[in-house]
Amino acid sequence: MKMILIGPPGVGKGTQAKLLVKKYHIPQISTGDMLRSNIRNDTDLGQLAKTFMNAGKLVPDNVILDMIRTRFSEADCREGYILDGFPRTIPQAEGLDLLLNKIGQKLDVVLVMTANPEEIIRRLSSRRSCRECGAVYNLLFSPPHSADICDHCGGELYQRDDDKPATIKNRLNVYERQTAPLIEFYQKMNLIRKVNGMGTISEVGEGIRKALE
Repeated sequence: MKMILIGPPGVGKGTQAKLLVKKYHIPQISTGDMLRSNIRNDTDLGQLAKTFMNAGKLVPDNVILDMIRTRFSEADCREGYILDGFPRTIPQAEGLDLLLNKIGQKLDVVLVMTANPEEIIRRLSSRRSCRECGAVYNLLFSPPHSADICDHCGGELYQRDDDKPATIKNRLNVYERQTAPLIEFYQKMNLIRKVNGMGTISEVGEGIRKALE
């Protein structure tokens, strides 16, 4: 199973990706993780990426695609993979398509987890983080025993800037601008499968199972 997983922040992509990894025995490939791994292992691609990052520039698509090509050649990708966070733009999608053609592979599905923006804002703005130990709570789903106090270390809980409604709205707007063209791109290939990401973990998982049948 070779898939791309798409969805707005807070929709539960990470949770569902972990379940898909277990079910299909395939890795979840994140470009952020790949970059960190290449830099940590001081690979040629890692050194190249670091020159751009140190200059405050985005790592070019061709460097990311070279990393992806190398990653696809590893043993755990034999049965497939879940691409998470890539592609984000049409040029990246076109570059990935060329890469897959070169190595004789093709995508099976592009799974899009949909969400109500108001619910996403409600979920994410309910997160609280501990200033001391970094533990994360959600006032809706996993609240602390005492308001504003961490269960683990007694530290103060606070709302991070990126969990504030205005910031979340901006992140959602960016997601919509980036994703709409991607969905249209893959729709032409008949690869899009949409799943409602607003239910419980098991409900969303069941929706994904049906979409992948």
